[in-house]
Amino acid sequence: MPIRVFVVDDSAIVRQTLQHLLQGDPEIELQGAAPNPLIAAPMLRKQRPDVLLLDIEMPGMDGLTFLRQQMAELAIPTVICSTLSTEGSGVALDALAAGAVAVVAKPRLGLRQFLEDSRRELVAALKTAARSRPRTVAAATGAAAGGAAPRAATAAAPRPALPGLHALSVNKPVLIGSSTGGTQALEVVLTALPADCPGIAIVQHMPEKFTAMYAQRMNQLCAMDVREARDGDRLERGVVLIAPGGRHLQLRKAGGQYFAVVADGPPVNRHKPSVDVLFRSAAACAGADALAIILTGMGDDGARGMKQLHDGGARTVAQDEASCVVFGMPREAIKLGGVDEVMPLDRVAAAILKFDARG
Repeated sequence: MPIRVFVVDDSAIVRQTLQHLLQGDPEIELQGAAPNPLIAAPMLRKQRPDVLLLDIEMPGMDGLTFLRQQMAELAIPTVICSTLSTEGSGVALDALAAGAVAVVAKPRLGLRQFLEDSRRELVAALKTAARSRPRTVAAATGAAAGGAAPRAATAAAPRPALPGLHALSVNKPVLIGSSTGGTQALEVVLTALPADCPGIAIVQHMPEKFTAMYAQRMNQLCAMDVREARDGDRLERGVVLIAPGGRHLQLRKAGGQYFAVVADGPPVNRHKPSVDVLFRSAAACAGADALAIILTGMGDDGARGMKQLHDGGARTVAQDEASCVVFGMPREAIKLGGVDEVMPLDRVAAAILKFDARG
C-alpha cells in the first residue's frame, strides 16, 4: 500500500506543488490537504494518514502548537516543511523536540524550483517518517512532567568543580551514535546523568548550524557540560562533545587522555558527521576502555564501527526496537554481531553509570 500523506500549509501554491511532486512516486499518495490546523484537525482524526507534512507559519494556529497537540492525541509521524527552518534552527529543534521526525527547509524564493531540486530529500523524509514510530508526548517524556523542570533548574545553577582525581584520571570514553528520533532520545539519556559522568562523544545526524544550538539547549537541561566539539577539545569527565554538522568527529589519545579531532572529509554512509567515523577512531585508540551506544536512526551508519569496537573488547549497547522511533541503525549493528546488550531507552543512562563503576 502507498504511504498516505496529508499536507497542512496555508499556501495554495505549496499545496499544489507538493501534490505534483508526490504524484511522481508510486509509493506515496496525497491523501488530503488543508490550509490551516483548525481545518486539518477533524480531517486527520477521520482519515488517520501515515505521515503529516506540516508548515510552521499559518493563520489561526501555528504549526508547532498544532504538532504538540497532535503528538498528544494521535502521534502521526510528522515532517516539517517551513521557511523558518532556514532562518533559525531553533524552530527546527523545537519541532524535533515536539516529536517531528524530520525537518525540510523551504526557502522564500524559487519555491517550485527548490522543491523540484529537493524532491529526493522530501520523498526520503516522508518514507522515513512512514517507517517511524513516534510516541505520544506522555510516552516520550515518561516521568518528565515531574523531572524535566528540576533538571533544568539544576543545570542553570553553576556547575561544581569536579574532584581532582576525576580530572586527572584516565578517562573511559562513552560514544553515542543516533539519527532519526535521536534528539529526543539523547535528551532522555543525558538529562539522567550526573555532572561527573565519563566524557561522552556524540554523533547525531544534523545539518550545519543545528548542532551548536542543539548543544546549547542540551547544556541548559543537563548537569554535564554539553557543547559542540571543537578540534583539540579534551574529552574529560563531565563533558559531552557533539559533532558539528558538516564535519566528522574522531578521537585521538595522547598522554592517557582523549581529544576531539574535528575535520572535513567526504560523507561516510551518506552522512557528515558519520557515526562510523567516530566509532572506528575510538576502536583504534580506546579499544576495550570504551562504551559504544547506538540509538534510534534510519540506515546503517555506525553498525560496522560498532562491530569493530565490539571485536576490540569495547562494551556495546543498542536501543531496543520498542523504544526506537526508527530501529534501522540498532538493527544493522545487531545483525552484524556487534552488540553486547539490547535495552530500552530508559535504561541507557544506567548502563553508562554501570560502565563507569567498573573502575
